[in-house]
Amino acid sequence: MEKHTKELERVIQEVLLHTVAKDIQALVGYQLQTGGKRLRPTLAVLSCLACGGRKQDVLYEAAALEILHNYSLIIDDIIDHSPKRRGVPTVWKKFGKSIAECVSVDYAAALLDAASTSKNPTLVAQLLARALREVVHGEILDILFEQKGREDEPYIVTHRFQRVQVKDYLDMIGKKSAVLFQVSCELGGMAAGATKKEVSSLSKYGRHLGIAFQIVDDILDFYGGKEFGKPKGQDIVERKLGNILILFALEEKRQELLRILRKKAIARKDVAAAIQLIQKTKAKEKAMKLAEQHTTQAKQSLATLRPSKYRDSLEQLTDSMFQRDI
Repeated sequence: MEKHTKELERVIQEVLLHTVAKDIQALVGYQLQTGGKRLRPTLAVLSCLACGGRKQDVLYEAAALEILHNYSLIIDDIIDHSPKRRGVPTVWKKFGKSIAECVSVDYAAALLDAASTSKNPTLVAQLLARALREVVHGEILDILFEQKGREDEPYIVTHRFQRVQVKDYLDMIGKKSAVLFQVSCELGGMAAGATKKEVSSLSKYGRHLGIAFQIVDDILDFYGGKEFGKPKGQDIVERKLGNILILFALEEKRQELLRILRKKAIARKDVAAAIQLIQKTKAKEKAMKLAEQHTTQAKQSLATLRPSKYRDSLEQLTDSMFQRDI
């Protein structure tokens, strides 16, 4: 990742900012400057290399994926009223919601630019559009999983889920989170001229990897350290049932947890109480087991690719999901 990040960063900045007026470049570029692993573009590059392609074949598609990801984060932070991400103020918190909403449009426009510079602009545009639509659908589901709040939005109040099952959760994160991993791998394979079988294998790999990644993120919401970039239990504050630990904990502490999640106002003491309840259950162990199942399926999906150091890197990347501080 370190090897490829420098060149990726240059292309990401080029795609995002090359037609943006100088007086607002600092506003538009802020989100990308807050950090991030650049995991999705790295997946695209490694997938391309693993199928015999060159890094140059996929750089603009890779840049588009990182821009799309950060576009979704800007919107997600506005929806969730999140003041911090990656340990620094979010775009809306730093510049205001109106500016954040305007800036996000630049990210959407950059996707069109990136697609137009690729070797197969129609196919790339279709895949990016598919990813963006699924992210939006997943975001809507995540909102509807919330147990309280947004009383000024009648649609949400009327259509809110009263009960969320694990299959609903997997559907939601498959759309909101995993689809970008999946499309990253697909675009990488296609840029290399991979066979349909290879692209299919990469697609399955990316989806399982993305699901495992999100499950670990959910665990970190309750067990992560300061480096996670946001306070512990933020999903409790947001009253989400779209967190796998909360779902598994509900199997043992349903009434106690729902009483907190459905309160009109949630104080820090309520968050602490909810975390204590969750930690008394087997939720973490169950979540880890589910994540391990998906990482195993991810690595098995790579078996159809020819052996190479790049395939090995994808396998190592999968293992690294569990090396985060959980």
